[in-house]
Amino acid sequence: MKIFKKIRKMLKKWGVLVLLVTVLILVISIYNTRGKILPAKTERGFDEFGYNRTARIFNGTGLGWCQGKFGWTEAQCRAYLGTSTDDKLVMKWNAEWDRGNADGWNKPPYNAWLDNQWNGMKDGSQSVWHYKIVWVGPCGADNTPLSGGGYCLWGQFKVLMDQGKDVSGHFWFAHANPTGYGAY
Repeated sequence: MKIFKKIRKMLKKWGVLVLLVTVLILVISIYNTRGKILPAKTERGFDEFGYNRTARIFNGTGLGWCQGKFGWTEAQCRAYLGTSTDDKLVMKWNAEWDRGNADGWNKPPYNAWLDNQWNGMKDGSQSVWHYKIVWVGPCGADNTPLSGGGYCLWGQFKVLMDQGKDVSGHFWFAHANPTGYGAY
């Protein structure tokens, strides 16, 4: 009985303060979800296709990449990618790559790079390919050989490394010197 009296006495004394703190927490929570007091909530983590745009990583399949990038149906992507549709794909890129994409690559210079790793050895194309690509500015037509090794791609990118294997062997189509991103 004495305990209940003590609790009632404490609630009378501290009740208003507890109520005010509770209301304050609720108000801040409501404003936070609307981005008024604290910064707006951002999208994080991987989406249904395999993109994690916050971390600048894609980890999925050719199909997921195609659907996420182009918004195509599965049938359209399968027609476009052929035997590579079910290949595993890991892509990594930097903030400069995002900047270039956002402004259509029309505000150079860029310190942009992209790394693509396709793996179709299990349930896919039966090949593995690794590409390292950097922005270099105008470089000519696709597959134009560039100084120091590598070749031009998409008119303004240098493929530093293009190597892989399939059922017929291992191949190097580009191996620039240096191969690291920091030199470009």
